[in-house]
Amino acid sequence: MSVFVVDTNVAIAANGRDTHADERCQLTCTEKLEGLVRHGIVAVDDAGLILEEYSRHLYYSGGPGVGDVFFKHVFNSQYGCDRVQRIPVTPSDDDGRGFEELPENEFDPSDRKFLAVAVTAGAVVLNATDSDWSEHGALMGELGVEVEQLCPQHAQRGA
Repeated sequence: MSVFVVDTNVAIAANGRDTHADERCQLTCTEKLEGLVRHGIVAVDDAGLILEEYSRHLYYSGGPGVGDVFFKHVFNSQYGCDRVQRIPVTPSDDDGRGFEELPENEFDPSDRKFLAVAVTAGAVVLNATDSDWSEHGALMGELGVEVEQLCPQHAQRGA
């Protein structure tokens, strides 16, 4: 079974609020997150950086949106559950890397935590609306990271 790292934009799009994602994108993200909550495996960093970012955009209560339900599931299941994996990653003092698990890169510093977890866990990254994941395809290839573009119509700069 695949392990997934979920960029925050997927949960935001699934919620359908404060997003530029179209209805088709929102539905795709909703279906993917519902599947992960029911029977998927999600990887987050053991320092809580990903959950901290989620908490700035999503509700701990699990509502009102599907993205919030996903966040509550991951938060509540992060200890003692095989469906959420806490992956150790090492922040780096080297601003060009961000994490010891990554080479020098020009990837968005705010997204490096997702990338470091994906590299370490061998996980698939889920993306909805962030162009960085497609713009840095060469880096993804170099690192062996698969990115599933849930909304390719939004995953390009200016889209």
